Amino acid sequence: MELLIPALAVPVVYSFLSLRVLRQYERGVSFFLGRFWGTKGPGLIFLPAGFATQKRVSLRIVAMDIPPQDVITRDNVSVKVNAVLYMRVTDPAKAVIVIEDYLYATSQLAQTTLRSVMGEVELDELLSDREKINAVLKKIIDERTDAWGIEVSAVEVKDVDLPDQMKRAMARQAEAERERRAKIIAAQGELQASETLAQAARTLATEPTALQLRYLQTVTEIAAENNSTTIFPIPIELFRPFLNNLAPRPAPRVNEAEPAGPALPSGDLSNLMSQLRLDAARAPQE
Repeated sequence: MELLIPALAVPVVYSFLSLRVLRQYERGVSFFLGRFWGTKGPGLIFLPAGFATQKRVSLRIVAMDIPPQDVITRDNVSVKVNAVLYMRVTDPAKAVIVIEDYLYATSQLAQTTLRSVMGEVELDELLSDREKINAVLKKIIDERTDAWGIEVSAVEVKDVDLPDQMKRAMARQAEAERERRAKIIAAQGELQASETLAQAARTLATEPTALQLRYLQTVTEIAAENNSTTIFPIPIELFRPFLNNLAPRPAPRVNEAEPAGPALPSGDLSNLMSQLRLDAARAPQE
C-alpha cells in the first residue's frame, strides 16, 4: 500500500505537467521528439512533458508600423514616407516552420516594398492617389507572404514628409491656382450677366409698353425714399419726332444742270425776301 501511493502519484503529477491551456485566439504548433506533431488548440491540450514542445501563435490581426523611409520619387523629389500594415496568421504551421520570425520578416519586406513602389510614382500621384498605391503595396506584400501562412489585409500610407522648399513651392502653386479660378468665375459671371441684360433688352424692344412700366417702377422706387429732389428720366424716344421736324431740308434747285447750293432754313429765307422788298422800294426814291 505504501508503494502503491507513490506509484500512482507519479503519473498524476506527470499528466498535470503535460497539460496546456490555449486561448481562443491562440494555436499551438506542437513538436514530438523534434518532428511536427500538428496544430492544437484552443482549450486544454495534452503534451507529453519532456518529449513534446509547442510554439504559441496568435491568430489576431496585427497592426505593424512601417518606419519612415527615405524615398526619391520618379520626378526626383526626396520625401519621407511611413505606413501601417495590417496582417494576420492564417496557417500557424507555416508561420513557425517556413519562416524563423514572421513578424520581423514581414516588417522588412514591407519596408523594401514601400521604397521600391514609391520610387516608381510621381509626387502628385503620391499625394492625390493613395488608394491606388495602397492597393499595389497590399498586392505585392500579400503575394510574398502567402508562402509564410500570413495574410495581409491592408496597407495604408500614413504620412508623407515633404522638404520645406517643396512645401513653399506647392503653396505658391495652390495660390496661383486659386487666383486663376477666381478670375474665371468672375469672367463667367460677367458673361452670364451680359447675356441676361441682352435678353432683357430684346424683350423690352418687342414690347414698348414694358419700357413705360419700367419707367413708372423706377419713379415709384425714387419716390419711396425721403428725397428733396426727384429726378425724372425722360427717354430719348419721346423727342425723336421733334428732332426729325427740326432737321434742315435741302433747297430746291433753280437749274438742274447746276449743282444745288446749301439749303437755308425757312426762317432765314423769309428774312431774305423781306430785305429784298425793302431794297426794291427804296430804289426809285434815290
